[in-house]
This record gives sequence, structure tokens and C-alpha cells, in this order.
Amino acid sequence: MTTTKKLTRSENNRVIGGVCGGIAERYNWEPRKVRLAFLLSCLLPGPQFIAYLVLWFAIPSRRTVNV
Repeated sequence: MTTTKKLTRSENNRVIGGVCGGIAERYNWEPRKVRLAFLLSCLLPGPQFIAYLVLWFAIPSRRTVNV
């Protein structure tokens, strides 16, 4: 039986809100690459900044979740 990691905001790889670091930890990606992908996506039209803010509030902090 495999266990999956829950998506939580990162405590170790936190730059602003820990959203990109948490996504990187969840999928075993490098945090710098996730941040770079997010920054590059901001060059395209769309609500990337608003999506980041929504994820910041929607993804629980690791402190509030028993991992």
C-alpha cells in the first residue's frame, strides 16, 4: 500500500507563502524550478497572481496538518 503526501505549504522552502515550495515537495520537484515556472507564467496574460493568493489561503500550513 502506497501512502501519498498531502499538499501543504512548505515550512522549509518558504519564500513568500510556501505555495511553490509545498507543490515542489508534494510532487518531488525542485522548488527553484516551480518558482521559475510560476514567474515565467506571470509574463502571460491571466490571473496567476490571484491564483497564487487563493492557493496561499486554500492550502493548509504544515503546522495545522498532522503529517
